[in-house]
Amino acid sequence: MSLTRGSAASLAPPAPGRPDKPRGGRFGAMAGWAQRHRWAALLLWVAALAAVTLGSQAAGSAYKNDFSLPGTDSQAATDLLKKHGSTQAGDSVEIVLKDGQGIDGRKAAVEEMLAEVEELPSVADVRSPYADESAVSEDGTIAYATVTLDGKAETVPKGDVTAIIDTAKGIETDGLQIELGGEAVRGAEDKGSPTAELAGIVAALVILGLLFGSVVAAAVPLITALFAVGGALGLIALASHVFTIADFTPPITMLVGLGVGVDYALLIFYRYRHELTDGADPAEAARKALDAAGRTVFFAGCTVIIALLGLVALGLGSLQGVALALALTVLTTMAASLVLLPALLALFGRRIQRHVLKHAAKAAAKGKAEGRRWRALAQAVQRRPLPALLVAVLALLALSAPALSMRLGFADAGNDPGTSTSRQAYDLLAEGFGPGFNGPLVVVTQGDEAAGQAVQSELAKAEGVAAASPAMPSEDGALSTVIVYPTTAPQDEGTTDLVHHLRDDVAPGLERDTGAEILVGGATAASQDFADTVSQRLPIFVAVVVGLSSLLLMLVFRSVLIPLKAALLNLLSISAALGAMTLVFQEGWFGVQPGPIEAFLPVLIFAIVFGLSMDYEVFLVSRIHEEWERTKDHSLAVREGLAATGKVITAAGAIMIVVFGAFMLSPDRMLQQFGLGLAVAILMDAVIIRCLIVPAAMQLLGKWAWWLPAPLARRLPNVALERPADS
Repeated sequence: MSLTRGSAASLAPPAPGRPDKPRGGRFGAMAGWAQRHRWAALLLWVAALAAVTLGSQAAGSAYKNDFSLPGTDSQAATDLLKKHGSTQAGDSVEIVLKDGQGIDGRKAAVEEMLAEVEELPSVADVRSPYADESAVSEDGTIAYATVTLDGKAETVPKGDVTAIIDTAKGIETDGLQIELGGEAVRGAEDKGSPTAELAGIVAALVILGLLFGSVVAAAVPLITALFAVGGALGLIALASHVFTIADFTPPITMLVGLGVGVDYALLIFYRYRHELTDGADPAEAARKALDAAGRTVFFAGCTVIIALLGLVALGLGSLQGVALALALTVLTTMAASLVLLPALLALFGRRIQRHVLKHAAKAAAKGKAEGRRWRALAQAVQRRPLPALLVAVLALLALSAPALSMRLGFADAGNDPGTSTSRQAYDLLAEGFGPGFNGPLVVVTQGDEAAGQAVQSELAKAEGVAAASPAMPSEDGALSTVIVYPTTAPQDEGTTDLVHHLRDDVAPGLERDTGAEILVGGATAASQDFADTVSQRLPIFVAVVVGLSSLLLMLVFRSVLIPLKAALLNLLSISAALGAMTLVFQEGWFGVQPGPIEAFLPVLIFAIVFGLSMDYEVFLVSRIHEEWERTKDHSLAVREGLAATGKVITAAGAIMIVVFGAFMLSPDRMLQQFGLGLAVAILMDAVIIRCLIVPAAMQLLGKWAWWLPAPLARRLPNVALERPADS
């Protein structure tokens, strides 16, 4: 009976022969080694960073985007086109021309330029606007030439695309405007300087300086994070030769690595500072900090890695590589926090100790107790736990509501900066040929020429279709390809509806009538397939991540309700972040151009935020558990746990918010969405959830927070998180 009430399961007496007060654990021993061999540890990190950096520079990177999804119509269409030698298998570049006097007068110069383009590397075919009346607008002022590449946009070298851009732009004059569009062009354009990364670093340093009031103390966590991020970037560049890793991985790695690295180092450093104020010498303080906060960082980092590796189960091409790269980044930051940080503390320990003790003496002279404001906040929440819980939860649910209408897709040239050539080409094509021209569908018919013509005739009459090109046969005549232009822009819901309409309603009837196989493909359809696949597989992914993370928390805290509470609250912060992203980027709040949410971001944000939220959960609840073990007074444990961690959780959250929020300065829409989503999630988690909801929920749960059924208590191994302060 005793194992099913209160905390009895988690507070069972130690097994015979086990000491009541365990000696310092592996993390404390690791800190002791790093302190005794401080210069060796530091030089080891410097040497490793130099070797990885030089190696990655010598080998270069092999980043490549792979959003292929076997089993989808769009991928099957691409595979068929490649198999039968159709030029439509490759992506294309549109060279868009505009002359207010008419483009006919530019024929000689344009034809000469197109002949040069046709000889460039990676070019499979060039179709002149003068050979196709449909490539010229009705008023004759806008036209386009189609440059078919010999592969998908992500596989064509950027240098080859740049050569096409330079050659086409070479004949531009005051009267003739030339712009280039297509995914290959978007990928080759300059993405700007690393302003966001630098702003995040500066902001983190400022917050750390305000928190500790010392340049040295502020620099230690930041140096640790920079070492970790530098090493991770080099390792990921090398890994790109082995795994499929997307080209947008490095800035995301910098974003996550800097935030997580400072976060982990700060949690340990803050505990180190606490031990110094309790009278420990620097060496002892570092050992105790690693035995307590170091273990917390380790388990929290494992949770992040589990969440990220859950992405591998989705099977979404290069997104698997992104997950592996971020997991490697978190692993590197953990290693830096557990080995490099103790070495830095050994080097600067005496200076930090003098500053900490001086600051503590001033605070004591003024009668300021550590954490008094957080203790007062906890007391206020404990007096009215249910109203505090309900108000906070309702606020998060209100922010989460817009996520129910979130549309997944991919940004296109219409979301690019107005000065980019891809955006100007997009606008010119929409002006001359209609909004749907920028998102054509490629309909592949596997059958004879008559079947291709019949399919083209029916497609041209389908609702939502502005125009359909003549059926173009493949080299062997086994396929016919029809380019279908929607009446709506690529990101409009109407285009999504058209893809499903052609597949579900039009194609089946045509297949019965012609006996041919019909597939709807192209970049626009492929984007929709990717979004649909993410939506279908998301529940499995969430179940895997939540299940494994909850199991880990159950092992750590020997409780059923703590993991359940943590999972629900983490899901709440993530849904609030997705709601904010929907309001800003899909609904166009604050002047942002409306569009869909990048299809892979929800799962990526879920994996990262779920793991990072566990950092604060483990850090706060472990301190509550530590006080509960010491006093057996649950209300006191909640107050003291928040008093001991509220300041550092808020500071760590603030650092992550400014680091992630700095990516709103990026010109890349995907990075803007990513930065906003992470910043909002951390804001909700560090402020509303950890400072209001968790204390209220823990107060309401009381001793039942540590309840564990007897059968589980007997079977689960004992995995202690915190060490007693006098161990």
